[in-house]
Amino acid sequence: MHHDLPAHFGRTLTEGKTKRIIEKNDDPSRVILLAKDDITAGDGAKHDIIPDKGKIATQTTCNVFRLLQSCQLPVAFDEQGGPDWFSAPKCEMLPYEVVTRREAHGSFLKRAPHLHKGHIFPKLIVEFFLKTKDRRWHEHELTCDDPYMIWNHGAGTISLYHPATPFATQAPFLVLQDSEVFSHPGESSCFGEMSRLARQTFLVLEKAWQLQGRKLVDMKVEFGLDPAGKLLLADVIDNDSWRVIEDGAYIDKQIYRDGGQLSEVVRSYQLVERLTSQFVLPRQRVILWAGSLSDNLAPLVDAIDRIGRGGIPSVTIACSVHKEPVRSLQELARLTQEVPDTVVIAYIGMSNGAGPTLAAATSVPVITVPAGFEKFPDDVWSALRAPSKVPVMTVLNPANAALAALGILALRNPQLHACLRYEIEERTTNVAVLE
Repeated sequence: MHHDLPAHFGRTLTEGKTKRIIEKNDDPSRVILLAKDDITAGDGAKHDIIPDKGKIATQTTCNVFRLLQSCQLPVAFDEQGGPDWFSAPKCEMLPYEVVTRREAHGSFLKRAPHLHKGHIFPKLIVEFFLKTKDRRWHEHELTCDDPYMIWNHGAGTISLYHPATPFATQAPFLVLQDSEVFSHPGESSCFGEMSRLARQTFLVLEKAWQLQGRKLVDMKVEFGLDPAGKLLLADVIDNDSWRVIEDGAYIDKQIYRDGGQLSEVVRSYQLVERLTSQFVLPRQRVILWAGSLSDNLAPLVDAIDRIGRGGIPSVTIACSVHKEPVRSLQELARLTQEVPDTVVIAYIGMSNGAGPTLAAATSVPVITVPAGFEKFPDDVWSALRAPSKVPVMTVLNPANAALAALGILALRNPQLHACLRYEIEERTTNVAVLE
C-alpha cells in the first residue's frame, strides 16, 4: 500500500492504526495525513483491511473539514492533495479525546445505566478522555486505556475513571497532579476553548446530518496547537469518529464494533462519504424593508450581525409600498428570484400596511415590526388582523424579529443553527446526567 509516494512526502513523524502523519518536504510547517485501509475496534483487538477505506475516510474528512472551515471554525486543514491524503498545519497534539453527546449511547450507558439508550440531552454533554497507550501514562500503570477524566480545577488534580463502569459506584483509580498531564504553557486555559469548539463543531454537523435525513448522536474530536500556539481542531473527522443513525440503525463504525459483515461496513462508509459531499452552506439573506430612507433600520442590522455572527447578509430596501406599489412588488420579485432562500422583515415608520402587502405577494416568510408601536400601540392591530392568504408574522421587538428571521433560515443552515443553538444551550440544564 502507498507505494511510490510523492516526492514532497518526507519522513513519517508518527503512525497509528488508521493513518500516517508525514512531514512535508517543501514546507516543514505542514504535514500530510495519509489514511490507511485498516479498521480496528477494541483497542486493536479486532482488525481488518478494507480496500479503499483510506480513500473513503479521507474524502469524508475533507468534506467535513471544508464545511467547518466555511463556518469559521479553526480547523487543521489546508487542502486535499490526493485520494487518500490531505495537507494540514503541523500541530502538537493535545492528549485528549473530546466527546460530545446529544444522546446516550456506547460507553455513556455503561457509566450511567439508569438512562435508556437514546436518552436525549437538551444541553450537549462534553467529556474528556486521556489518550493513552498500552495502559500506561508515563510511569503510571493504568487499569484501562483512554480513561474518562475530570480536571479538578481548584485542587490542581486530574482524576481518572474506568469509562465502562457505573460512575456512581466507582472512585477514581488514579489521581494525577495536573502538572503530570499538562505539557504546554497555558494548557489549562485550553479546556474551556476545547469544550466550546467541540460544541460548535457538533452543532454544525448536527444540522448538516439533519439536512441529509439522518441523526448525529455523538462524536469524538481531537485538538492540537499550531506553531504559533493557536488551538485547532485537528486529526480527522470521518466515519470512525461519530455515531450517525438512519431509520434507527447506525451507519458508522458501530456496525463493525457490533460484528457486522465487512460488506455492510463498506456500504455504510460509502454512503457516508456520498452524504457528507453534500455538506454545504446555503445561499441565504434577510431583506430589510423600509418605507423611506428616514426609517432607522440600525437595530435590525445590528441584531442580525450580532446574532448571526456575520454569517447572513442583509440587504436594505427603502421603497414605500403605499406610494410605489408596482415598483415595490417588482423589487420583491427581483430580490427573491436572486436569492430564493430569504426572509423579509418590514420595518415601516408610519404604517403597518407594507408587511401584509408584501406577505400577500410572495411565498417567502415576511415578518412585520410595527415601528411606531410604543407611540401608537393601537396600530399593532392593523398588522395582526390580516385577511385570508396574508401570512404575515408580527413581532414588536426588532431584536426578536431578527432572531425569528434567523431561526427560519437556521432550519437549512448548519452555521446559523450552531450560533442560535449554542446560545440556547448556554441557559439550558440537563435533568438526567451521571449519578
